[in-house]
Amino acid sequence: MSSSNLHPSHKTPSAGIEDRPGPSLIAFVGGLSASKLPADVVKMAQTCLLDSIGCGLFGAGMEWSRIVADEMTAEGARGHASVFGRKERLAAPAAALCNGTASHGYELDDLIAGSVVHPGATVIPAALAAAEAADAPGSRLIEAIVAGYEVTHRVGMALGTEAAKRGFHTTSLVAPVACAAAAGVAMGLPRDKLLSAVGLACSTAAGIKNFASGHGGGMVKRLHIGRSAEAGVRVVQLARAGFAGPPLAIDGRFGLLEIYGGAGADSSQLTVDLGQDWAMRRVWFKVYPVCGWIQTVIQQLVTLRGTQPLALDRIAAVRVGVSRYAVQNNGEPEPIDTMGAQYSIPYCAALSLLGDPSDPKSYQQKIIQDPNIRRLAAKVEVFVDPEVEAVYPAKFGASVSLRLADGSERTSMVLDCHGTPSDPCSDAEMRDKFKRLSAERLSADRADRLAAAVASLPNLRSVRLLTDILAA
Repeated sequence: MSSSNLHPSHKTPSAGIEDRPGPSLIAFVGGLSASKLPADVVKMAQTCLLDSIGCGLFGAGMEWSRIVADEMTAEGARGHASVFGRKERLAAPAAALCNGTASHGYELDDLIAGSVVHPGATVIPAALAAAEAADAPGSRLIEAIVAGYEVTHRVGMALGTEAAKRGFHTTSLVAPVACAAAAGVAMGLPRDKLLSAVGLACSTAAGIKNFASGHGGGMVKRLHIGRSAEAGVRVVQLARAGFAGPPLAIDGRFGLLEIYGGAGADSSQLTVDLGQDWAMRRVWFKVYPVCGWIQTVIQQLVTLRGTQPLALDRIAAVRVGVSRYAVQNNGEPEPIDTMGAQYSIPYCAALSLLGDPSDPKSYQQKIIQDPNIRRLAAKVEVFVDPEVEAVYPAKFGASVSLRLADGSERTSMVLDCHGTPSDPCSDAEMRDKFKRLSAERLSADRADRLAAAVASLPNLRSVRLLTDILAA
């Protein structure tokens, strides 16, 4: 698709620029039309929206989300954008910050393997806040969500794995760019200003993975996501007012890919099969509130143990085979806080055998300090499985071995856990997840009304008809 066919009324910022992959990608997403998107892509955008709102409503109850929302409310930046779990409406950047932090507030939000990114918790808060501020129709929110997911995944793929190996958080490097694309589409920016917004967003990319150091993750990983959503909305507002950004900030000299991706960056990933291979078809929904690498581990151990938890004295040994990256980053046997527990393979393996890994309360301080879980976690062996390593990061697989005190052994290997595109959650499972996560904030009736509004999103004359249901 040529860029001249997308927005014929807008001039190219400078000759030849949109022949480059970065600007070509932004021109493509800026020209999306909900009525011309594949039906399954539209449906997945709606599913992602409902899931993200559920994650945000649940995450809004966490201490880190309350701190951020209290601060933003105290600043008094009133506006038209909703805040999950609050009655106040804030300016769009502040709402995006609050909702992004809440949506990533408990490791329940969606992800995409390969690019190793969390699109929903960043893109949807940015798109929703911008769409509310602009009083956009539901169809434009769909376009914004699809645009943001596409940019998140493609920039993540183009960035490669070198940045993550050096300790950068991939999502917080690519999310500001994606959020700018999503918010810009939601606000109806013309092509030149959308490209400026993306150029500005590239300079807000940041985030280190010290939260996975094993010494306590604190709350910063949640903030990585919130501040990415905030940055995306803010730069769109600036670009709309005429603040210019560099047009080649994604893949130009000293651009995002060169600076963070280094020799492993591949700008061709920005546009390969563009318009055919949709990021929406790669979305993975979490079943357990833990890091994506550990979903497969928990699923298998719960299956191997049976319907009820085991007694500690029945377990002789546990071995878990994962990728080299997971061994290096998820092997802490003695986590000291919620973030650490959700990132610890030994803790999650022990919890899977002795408790309920699907219960969010299982990652809070009282359970983390449980002496039986700690004793078993210390015995869990985590190693690099060559078969799992061979498919990473396209698949987050795992092999597990459970040896019981009676000498019997149970083994399993799964490369694609439940919730991934190859083993997707059903519509009923996704509705149940939303209702479960939103139950503290929404009555059953309001939850049903909100789900119905999301289902009718393409025909809503204003996204505010949807967000009004969220009002506390």
